[in-house]
Amino acid sequence: MEKNVFDQMNETVYHEQLDNGLNVYILPKKGFNKTYVTFTTNYGSIDNEFIPNGESDFVHVPDGIAHFLEHKMFEKEDGDVFQKFSSQGASANAFTSFTRTAYLFSATSNVTENTETLLDFVQAPYFTEQTVEKEKGIIGQEIRMYDDNPDWRVYFGLIENLYKHHPVKIDIAGTVESIADITKDHLYTCYNTFYHPVNMTLFIVGPVDPDAMMQLVKENQSKKSFPEPIPVERRFPEEPEKAALEHHEIRMSVNTPKCEVGFKMPLSDRTGVDKLREELAANLLLEMLFGKTAKFYEKAYNSGLIDDTFGFDYTGERGFGFALVGGDTDKPEQLAQRIQTQLLEAKEGGHLTKEAFERARKKKIGTTLRAFNSPEFIANQFTRYQFNGLNLFEIVPVLEKMTLEDVVDFAKEMIDEHRFSSCFVLPKETA
Repeated sequence: MEKNVFDQMNETVYHEQLDNGLNVYILPKKGFNKTYVTFTTNYGSIDNEFIPNGESDFVHVPDGIAHFLEHKMFEKEDGDVFQKFSSQGASANAFTSFTRTAYLFSATSNVTENTETLLDFVQAPYFTEQTVEKEKGIIGQEIRMYDDNPDWRVYFGLIENLYKHHPVKIDIAGTVESIADITKDHLYTCYNTFYHPVNMTLFIVGPVDPDAMMQLVKENQSKKSFPEPIPVERRFPEEPEKAALEHHEIRMSVNTPKCEVGFKMPLSDRTGVDKLREELAANLLLEMLFGKTAKFYEKAYNSGLIDDTFGFDYTGERGFGFALVGGDTDKPEQLAQRIQTQLLEAKEGGHLTKEAFERARKKKIGTTLRAFNSPEFIANQFTRYQFNGLNLFEIVPVLEKMTLEDVVDFAKEMIDEHRFSSCFVLPKETA
């Protein structure tokens, strides 16, 4: 078992890749009551075109299938797995993102039993045509619910504007029409391709004995057989660098309009620490330009252009990246123009002062250190970083070495008006 000590973070992570390919990470947290365990596959909503395990040709599966598969994993022939976790004192859940599907539980007792339950249910798929048909109605209702959510609509509306071909533009749950095409065979094809242990990571954080937990996982896995691992081969359409659509408006039942402005990141070949530095530069840039201590925020807030809903977000994953800025406003056109102007001025070096950089960097270091008190944050983020070839525990050391020039260079390289887009949710027009 490999022992990785991160002195600066005062953390020690134990790691071993088992014979079947499963990566197991254990982070002991003395003094904590709760243990948090995630079992995650490197498979998300964008992975809709790939070569199935054991075949030689690419297939295209229905949109939303990763999320559909996540739902179906909890239903077994002998009942619902949620009930078993509950009877063992654990709270279980799961989520699907663009690039990951995670199954998880948190518990203060019966950690070994719950860990075995987590491993066993994820590694024992059970799908029938009857249960698949039943699930279509349930997920269809979920999709319709999100269709009525203005925040969700403006978020995905903007992503749809940014991307012309890449499947990141498709809602993670798919559409009512796309999930109607999902069959039991589709689910088994995706499961057998992406749920092999070599494509998965188990992360355990809490007051646990690393040797005992690693032995438990090894014994559990030794009782199961898996086919020889084959590297997953995925395929994505070629995506232009510029935004697919400059602007789009959605009419909904809202009192106050919603405005989101985004810019699309060009693909870069950076890896490891360089890739992490790129992500941190993006976050620092957004904080410097649009954070609550920025002059932009102060002026816009005091003038009534924005309110407490205003914020920003950066998403960088394998094969795509984008930043979003916005919130509720009575003047969406004016806000969109102000945001784009702020970004273009930053490209020329405006607003990027040493003082603003140090303030943003110290804030990011502080929020990161505080987040390390949360087992949930560590488990979920560690796996995301690991799948992207990065290390969560390098964030603070890299931040401490970053300079204002890193952010200035990022702004010059990444900001381009041709990669901008805006999306508004506006009140329905009255007759």
